[in-house]
Amino acid sequence: MTIKKSFLLLAVLGLGFAACQSPENKPAESPVAAPANEPAPVTTIQWIDSAFNKGTITEGEKIEIVYRFKNTGEKPLIIKDVRPSCGCTVAEKPLEPIAPGKEGSIKAVFDSQNKPGPTHKTITVVSNTEPESYALTFNVIVNKKS
Repeated sequence: MTIKKSFLLLAVLGLGFAACQSPENKPAESPVAAPANEPAPVTTIQWIDSAFNKGTITEGEKIEIVYRFKNTGEKPLIIKDVRPSCGCTVAEKPLEPIAPGKEGSIKAVFDSQNKPGPTHKTITVVSNTEPESYALTFNVIVNKKS
């Protein structure tokens, strides 16, 4: 390769790199979320509902449980993760931060198929609070399908 071709190749690569660094190509910054390498500001949470007794159901039924909470702090509340204790329960976390003073909810669905008898389930919630995790619970008695 000649010096002229080498110089031309370097010039093209340099322009391509510079174009990628232009402000127009920067991702929009969220005014609420902290950068990935920084922890989110800590806030506080009040659980309006954190435990339920759902009574008695018949095996095969699905029940929905809604846990309500309020952001009692001064920073946006971010629910980072929700972890049900087993695969028979599916939980959904809020996708957006909860503003200070506002309420939110975590919805869970329990599938009682092949789960006869008394059942106690836990959903661990991880958020930008202190402490960082909370245990939500529910109890239900599942009557065997006849």
